[in-house]
Amino acid sequence: MTRYVLRAASLAVALGLWQALTSLNVDLWLRFSQFPTVTDVARAFAARLSGPDYWTDLTDSLTRILTGFLLAAVLGVATGVLVARSRLAEDLLGPVLEVIRPIPAIALVPVAILLFPSNEQGIVFITCTAAFFPVLVSTRHAVRALTPMWEEAVRTMGGGRWRILGSVVLPGALPGVFGGLSVGIGVSWICVISAEMISGQYGVGYRTWQDYTVVDYPGVFVGMVTIGVLGWLTSTAVELLGRRLTRWLPRTAYVPGARPPRPARSVKPVPAAPATAPGGPVSEEARDEHLV
Repeated sequence: MTRYVLRAASLAVALGLWQALTSLNVDLWLRFSQFPTVTDVARAFAARLSGPDYWTDLTDSLTRILTGFLLAAVLGVATGVLVARSRLAEDLLGPVLEVIRPIPAIALVPVAILLFPSNEQGIVFITCTAAFFPVLVSTRHAVRALTPMWEEAVRTMGGGRWRILGSVVLPGALPGVFGGLSVGIGVSWICVISAEMISGQYGVGYRTWQDYTVVDYPGVFVGMVTIGVLGWLTSTAVELLGRRLTRWLPRTAYVPGARPPRPARSVKPVPAAPATAPGGPVSEEARDEHLV
């Protein structure tokens, strides 16, 4: 409960600081007088929620991001496993992928315009490309980092190639795969918003750019807040799915900022009473008295 209170308090402090700097028109090198206040953005947000355009833009952006991201997840995992497990695939696909990987996905907008007959397909292509390479690289490294002993154990028990793939490779690489998916969903949002600003007709990015061209700065901040909330929700969904599918992994009990537990004090063992004494055998009552 304390952590949730601290998080809510940090958000409230940030909004209060924003409101104070913009309402007082503070200009200390940074021109906060040009920014809309929190109340202006809240009023613009309420006005957008009551109109149909906001929900249309939201639906279009979510459709594009989910379509491109799902395609990237399937293709990235399949290609990553193939390149990591096959030398022939690595020799054939590796050079081409390594040449294309450093190119920013948003730089492929002219290519998408030339290749695809509609802007919608081009935006999905850019979104898929943005998420494809993080998933590919993380999957490839995760598969190569697997312990060879596991594969040998399956082979010893008579398992074939597909058995190894389903029992060792894919389950063992899941943590790395979901690490790439978490990165990929964030990069996808960056690229889909940029693509909508350049060649889109609907969507959150398109609407945000249109608000900027007509100097509607509260509307611009409404788009920014919407993008941030959508990105946070989708990233959280990917993380929760990853935890669900990797429940068999050991979890750490580490809590940030918590003090490590003190080591337990060692207790000296009580020496047992001798069974015999110089004067003869010791009775049970004498031994009990000695222990007390």
